[in-house]
Order: sequence, then structure tokens, then C-alpha cells
Amino acid sequence: MSVTLDAALKAAISQLSASGSDSPSIDAAVLLCHTLDKPRSYLLTWPDKVLSDDELAAFDRLIERRKQGEPVAYIVGEREFWSLPLKVSPSTLIPRPDTERLVEVALEKAGEQGSILDLGTGTGAIALALASELPHRDIVGIDLQPDAQQLAISNAQRLNITNVTFLQGSWFTPLQSGTKFALIVSNPPYIEKNDPHLTQGDVRFEPLTALVAEENGLADIKYISQEARHFLADQGWLAFEHGYDQGDAVRNIMMQLGYHQVTTEQDYAGQDRVTLGQFQL
Repeated sequence: MSVTLDAALKAAISQLSASGSDSPSIDAAVLLCHTLDKPRSYLLTWPDKVLSDDELAAFDRLIERRKQGEPVAYIVGEREFWSLPLKVSPSTLIPRPDTERLVEVALEKAGEQGSILDLGTGTGAIALALASELPHRDIVGIDLQPDAQQLAISNAQRLNITNVTFLQGSWFTPLQSGTKFALIVSNPPYIEKNDPHLTQGDVRFEPLTALVAEENGLADIKYISQEARHFLADQGWLAFEHGYDQGDAVRNIMMQLGYHQVTTEQDYAGQDRVTLGQFQL
């Protein structure tokens, strides 16, 4: 049976809608483009083109994976962040638009000189976004997982971004004593382990170690806030992404540790998302 691009797309959208996808049209289009290795414009230009049997079978396999809830980013192995196409894998979180707010805040506080540190870098999304905007600054990204570090290195190489270094280890441990940064940023684990959202949507497929923290999701934020004081230059800034309901708690943590000008910025949906403070010797 001959199946055109348009017919395959409509059938896939119907299947994904029935399975509960939040964005069936986008998901189906992305997966079909991935199957064909073509841009989105191809679907609009050639709607009557007939798929080969192999192409249709490959597309059906991808749709079945999505119907089971597997994130599109993991299926195609890529997600765009800050206009950078990043390779992703199940060993890392999928970069999300809300995290771009952390990049915006970081750029506002980066100053004119000094190195920048990204803790829990994952795919390297934040570090690479900052490095692309600040090509004359040294950026360091650290992740606990060796697979994540290697993925971040690969992303930097593919994007030809050379002013970033990715290290493997737990938070600050790979750094030499006395290393100082003008800015430290982090999107650490901040979800409480019993949060019902962990059983919903794409999050079900993402690594729990990158999502969940003890002490109502605040344990890693507390630790980083404490230790960052040994690695921040005078007048340096520390900035976190955190949960929409954690702004008060994160501000209290940072103020109790002596940070100044502690404020919380909202994301594009008007939710508390980024809290930052300045360190003074």
C-alpha cells in the first residue's frame, strides 16, 4: 500500500494524540524528519511523496517508542538549546527552555573578566551557551557521570566551541585548591524524592540522580552554596535554577551563608526559577 508523507503524518498525529502526547503534531513531524533525514520544509514541499516500505517501517518504530512515553529528544538523540543543536542521551537531562533563563541571568552577571563554572553540566548546555556568547572567557563544566562528561566534550567539538573545558567528578572535587571564578552557575537536582511529577511525562525516562535531592530537594543547593564560597572571587556571583516553589527556601539558604544582593528571577511562565547572590570577601 502506498502511503504519502501527508497520510503518514496524519496517522501518526492521531496515534500520538490517543496515547496522550502533549504535542502530537510537533512530535510526529520531528520523528518523520528524523526518519527521512530531511528538514521540516521537506514535509510541506512534498506532502504527496510516497514513503518506501523501509521508511514507513522505521517511522512506525519511532512512533511506537513515543507512544510508550520515550522523550523525542532521546529518540532522535538531539535537542536545541540557546540555538545550539546538542546531542543528548539517557545519561543526561534533556535541556529545557526554562534553563535558558539561567543563561540570561548569568550573562547579566558575568562581568568583563574571570572564569565561569557550570556545576552538573550534563550535555554541557549551559556551559556551551555561555561559551558561545563569551568567546574570550574560560568556561569550565563539571559532571559526576563520565558518560555526561564525554557527551559534553563531544557537543563542544561538534559546535567548534573551544573556550570550554569539561571535567568529571562530584561538584567541586576536580578543581585545584585556590581556583577562583567570577561566576558559578548550576542546575542541580532539586526535586523531592516523593514528587508525583517523577512518574509523569518525559521525566520518567531521565536519570533520577540528575533530578532528585534529599532535604525536600534542597540538599545539593545547600552544599553548593556552602562550598562555592571557597571558589568564588570577591564580588563573584552564584546562580541556581530551582523548582517553582523553592525561591523562598533558596534565598534563605544563601542569605544565611552570607551572600549579598540575593534575589529570585522568574521564568517565561512567571514562576520563580533562578536565585542568585553575590559573594564578598
